[in-house]
Amino acid sequence: MLGASALSTTSFAADGAAGPVKPDAAKGGQLFDQGDAARGIIACASCHGAAGNSTIPVNPNLAAQPHEYLAKQLADFQVKPGAKVPVRNGPEGNPTPMTAMAQNLTPADMQNIALYLAQQPLKEPATAGQEKLVDLGQKIWRGGLPERNVPACAACHSADGAGMPSQYPRLSGQFPMYIEEQLKLFRSGDRKNDIMFAIADRMSDADIKAVSDYAAGLR
Repeated sequence: MLGASALSTTSFAADGAAGPVKPDAAKGGQLFDQGDAARGIIACASCHGAAGNSTIPVNPNLAAQPHEYLAKQLADFQVKPGAKVPVRNGPEGNPTPMTAMAQNLTPADMQNIALYLAQQPLKEPATAGQEKLVDLGQKIWRGGLPERNVPACAACHSADGAGMPSQYPRLSGQFPMYIEEQLKLFRSGDRKNDIMFAIADRMSDADIKAVSDYAAGLR
């Protein structure tokens, strides 16, 4: 679930010079809450909960995620002109439901929604639920699996799982089921829009389950 690339949007002044457009969190919040029926955009809150606090484990918490990471993921769900599939896929290489949701978003929409979510507190974080997995999960999170060249998760996602703004997503408080699913998609190669696909292929099911549960419980 790593991502370091940010999207940029530009506007043109009267003299033709390009300049950056500052994302508008208020517009992002309105689109997140209400969607835009005229453009076929469904309210994000219907799946991801109020202010990005999901109550459904298959739909990730989005509140407090880095703005740049969210914007990149939204763009990766879209099928680009000339492409047959999006950059970010689901099981067996098929588009995820997010492709249909994100397809009609403009670059400005994605930046606005991402900034809005980045500013929201994670009020309903998920928790770790399996005590028997703590030792292995902690080992992988803090020290990785050197014998299989798996780096420590904390090196990129920070010791407390908060992630690193503009680079790596927050995993603290994310649903264990969702983290596990994404790691398995990286491992299978169905999802390879970030560098985790080159790491997860060296992790077993037991490794993935343990570190997913551990990450969810970090604070």
